Amino acid sequence: MIPVHLNELSPHDARGTFPGLVYQLGNLLASANATIQADLAVRFGGNYGLALALVAGTVAILIAFLTGLGVEAKGAVFGSLRRARTAV
Repeated sequence: MIPVHLNELSPHDARGTFPGLVYQLGNLLASANATIQADLAVRFGGNYGLALALVAGTVAILIAFLTGLGVEAKGAVFGSLRRARTAV
């Protein structure tokens, strides 16, 4: 769902590049995920479940926050500057 949302938010000229770039940056950040979870588990006395929950919860909150900051063009038609007709 996030790549589709990025496509909607990206500028028209960068629509082919932006989601792929962000996807690869996400892979770069995710590569440290196992190390972060293991370090948290050690810090909390070997409780790996708590470490997983903390990482997943932090990411969910961060995604919700960043999505809330974004501007979305509701009803936009791809390939044109006009809005789609809404059924009443």
